Amino acid sequence: MKTNSILNENLKYKISAVAYLNTKPLLHGLENTEIANHIIISQDTPAECAEKLLNDEVDIGLVPVAIIPLLSKPIIVSPYCIGADGTVKTVCLFAEQPLEEIHTIYLDYQSRTSVLLVQLLMKEYWKKEVKFLPATAGYENQVKGQFGAVIIGDRAIAAMEKYPYQYDLAEAWKKHTGLPFVFAAWVSNKEIDQAFLNAFNSALQYGWDNRNQLLAQYEHYNSSHFSVEQYWSSNIQYALDDKKKQALELFMQKLHPTHKIMYCY
Repeated sequence: MKTNSILNENLKYKISAVAYLNTKPLLHGLENTEIANHIIISQDTPAECAEKLLNDEVDIGLVPVAIIPLLSKPIIVSPYCIGADGTVKTVCLFAEQPLEEIHTIYLDYQSRTSVLLVQLLMKEYWKKEVKFLPATAGYENQVKGQFGAVIIGDRAIAAMEKYPYQYDLAEAWKKHTGLPFVFAAWVSNKEIDQAFLNAFNSALQYGWDNRNQLLAQYEHYNSSHFSVEQYWSSNIQYALDDKKKQALELFMQKLHPTHKIMYCY
């Protein structure tokens, strides 16, 4: 298949990226390097990123990894991801009561990966039967009594101060498997020009290297429960290294035993 070069000024790739705080360093790189002239970028929820890639509305999406087997030709095109090795802070099960008392869990409508992860952990790690309910907008403010809720992203930061019981899903996965976890990866559903990918991943590296330039801009997220600097430098891990690939393959194996993950970057 013949591809165009990044030097072609008329070529612009459509990119869908998660709009959460965890992605801001990566977006900083995409918006402040030469690659900005070659992309049309939208900031979406994880579920919207997935939908756009599934519908071929974008060329590359930072998508929940659970949708990878649903794509016709999925390829992970970057060594950068949204992952964690232990506590991630912003993907948690929140409740007013301890897990032993919970009988129903609302599932966040913004990410398929977190939904499948909590269901897997309930079965294999916590070994507890509960009822799962799909949630709609505003549910994160209505969790009471024996109801819990998976809340992800920036809304989870606010929930930290509201709910006394918090179960970090990445931390639970680490205790269960001994591995880190990958929530989202940069995925295409078609062949992407290698010159573009080189520039794209260099831009992501630039954003990561210069993330501290953004701290003042997002300091309003800081509280006694949360530190943006710690979140970007420790809780969120951006490198799709060998351990995370192993974890991703294990998660895929549990969901779709026959699916093989393809990498090209």
